[in-house]
Amino acid sequence: MAPVGGKKAKRGILERLNSGEVVIGDGGFVFALEKRGYVKAGPWTPEAAVEHPEAVRQLHREFLRAGSNVMQTFTFYASEDKLENRGNYVAEKISGQKVNEAACDIARQVADEGDALVAGGVSQTPSYLSCKSEAEVKKVFQQQLEIFIKKNVDFLIAEYFEHVEEAVWAVETLKASGKPVAATMCIGPEGDLHGVSPGQCAVRLVKAGASIVGVNCHFDPTISLQTVKLMKEGLEAAGLKAHLMSQPLAYHTPDCNKQGFIDLPEFPFGLEPRVATRWDIQKYAREAYRLGVRARKEYWENLRIASGRPYNPSMSKPDAWGVTKGTAELMQQKEATTEQQLRELFEKQKFKSAQ
Repeated sequence: MAPVGGKKAKRGILERLNSGEVVIGDGGFVFALEKRGYVKAGPWTPEAAVEHPEAVRQLHREFLRAGSNVMQTFTFYASEDKLENRGNYVAEKISGQKVNEAACDIARQVADEGDALVAGGVSQTPSYLSCKSEAEVKKVFQQQLEIFIKKNVDFLIAEYFEHVEEAVWAVETLKASGKPVAATMCIGPEGDLHGVSPGQCAVRLVKAGASIVGVNCHFDPTISLQTVKLMKEGLEAAGLKAHLMSQPLAYHTPDCNKQGFIDLPEFPFGLEPRVATRWDIQKYAREAYRLGVRARKEYWENLRIASGRPYNPSMSKPDAWGVTKGTAELMQQKEATTEQQLRELFEKQKFKSAQ
């Protein structure tokens, strides 16, 4: 029990989902920080958590202010084997432990500025791609997990897996902590790179212990939801239940092949013409609700196309109040604006927004 006058204990991820609460995560850190000059394109590893903590903290904070309920530790590709892979200096000069610890500390600090949870994340490994054994790959995940346990993250995510076999190994490792586990694969409707269908991927992940399953990071919102739909159908056919999760790219990728946007000629430096607008994301959010992706009906039905604005960005228009010299709203007064004046302005704006 929290001490008297202390902070109220946060509800966990499964409590929130089971109650129908909307849960929105952050993400896209490597691309955002690369554009800001803090991450090198190519290796895509998260040493910025140690070298530029203020940049990582600021990005978490921006996501929090935008409405994210989950701060995912910036530990993408932060396994020890990745940090020493192909000449990477991070493992030797900084160490995987310091990177993971710093990422946890930053995420927790920002999460505590709001009602957000911290998720410790692991991703696919060079060890698996180098055909190392199950025990060797799980040892890599275990190294990160020990830090997540030490830092007491709220739940765990196995993300960005192209092969369900490795994703299952990650889930099995993380599940031993006793914390809830989410698992996402960077696959499209064709399934993983070994030919396992999205439905079977979902079944295997849930049987391994994942409470939340879905996709992330290689395809756009439309294709990602097609894949999640196949996952949902696979789970239903197997008589299994899990919460669904979707973290698509904010790029349009209708022409991608099986491995997604990393095979596009524009990757990674020329993707800007493909950027999805907030209007596109609003349409995606509604489709996600209809599919049953972690949302409640009234949230999506009342979601503005661009949060806080009366018109969406693709249909922008000025307020055009028609006020000018002598209008009451513009008259100077020494006293602060009264509650009644504010109410009148809000009612006026509500009326115009509904038109």
